[in-house]
Amino acid sequence: MTQIVEIYTDGASRGNPGPGGLGVILRANSKEKRISMGFRKTTNNRMELRAVIVGLEALKKDGLNVIIYSDSKYVTDSINKGWLFNWIKKENFSNKKNEDLWRQFLLSYSKHHVRFIWIKGHADNYYNNLCDELATVAADHGPYYIDKGFIDNKE
Repeated sequence: MTQIVEIYTDGASRGNPGPGGLGVILRANSKEKRISMGFRKTTNNRMELRAVIVGLEALKKDGLNVIIYSDSKYVTDSINKGWLFNWIKKENFSNKKNEDLWRQFLLSYSKHHVRFIWIKGHADNYYNNLCDELATVAADHGPYYIDKGFIDNKE
């Protein structure tokens, strides 16, 4: 049977822009890993996307079957509706918001077989709610990293 890795993600910002955080939970073979990070100044969309990147980059092997659960339509629709791939085909990628993170995402995404599932935020999904808690605590309390892409590009 093929192993599936589940990744739950969430991002948060206190103000947009403002202090931000992300929460990630990786689940496979009855094991679970939790990751949270805070950022000094960023946006909600950057935290949602960075959470996905952090989750993918935490995988130790390439070629895995991955399901990513996110409450961000910004992230899930960009992939599921093909927007990101259309931007690339049209060579209209460099003027998109968060280009730095989308490029970083593509590097990790291309190493695996990834499927995105949108889930309603702040509803009854235990892992989404836990990711939200990880993200908001990180946004509120740090420690804070610098979101260099935000500082450089001003989204």
